[in-house]
Amino acid sequence: MKRKFITLIAATIVSSGVNAASDNTINFQGQVTDETCSVSVNGNSASPVVLMPTVSRSDLDASGKTAGQVTFDIGLTGCAGSTTETKISTVFVGNQVTSNGNLGNTGTASNVEVQLLDTTGGVINLTDGFTGDGDLTLAANQTEASSTYTAQYYATAPAAAGTVESTLQYAVSYQ
Repeated sequence: MKRKFITLIAATIVSSGVNAASDNTINFQGQVTDETCSVSVNGNSASPVVLMPTVSRSDLDASGKTAGQVTFDIGLTGCAGSTTETKISTVFVGNQVTSNGNLGNTGTASNVEVQLLDTTGGVINLTDGFTGDGDLTLAANQTEASSTYTAQYYATAPAAAGTVESTLQYAVSYQ
C-alpha cells in the first residue's frame, strides 16, 4: 500500500493507529501486487496542497450549510500496465475526525469543518476511514488513471471568520 499525504487548506486528519492487542505488540501491514504506480494529488506527488476558496461567513450562517466546493484529483502514473483491467481503491484514514465524520479544523475559524465528497458526489463519513472501492480503474495496457473527489466547508453552527486548515492521509490499495 502506498501512502502519501494531502494537505487540504481548510481540512485536518492524521493517520489513525492500528488497534494493538497489547501495548507491546507491533503490527506490520503491507501488500504485494502485480501493479505499482506513482500517486499524486492534482499532479503533485510531494506535499500536495488543495486550496479551498475564500467564502463569506454568511454562506455558513447555520448548522449543516456547505460552501466553497473544490475538486481534487487522485492520480496514478507510471503504472506497469497489466494486460487486464486493475481495480485500485483510494483510502482515506484519520483520527481527528469530527462527530459528523468530517475533517476537524485546526485554523482559527470556529464552527467550520471540511467535508469530503466521493467520486459520485456522496458525502464521505470518515469516522471509520474510507475506501473508494475501485474508484481508480486502470484499463488494460494503460499506465495512468485518476479519480476526482470534492472538499467543501461544512458549518456546525453559524461560522466565525478565520482560517480553516487540515491535513489528510491517503493511500491507494491495489485489488
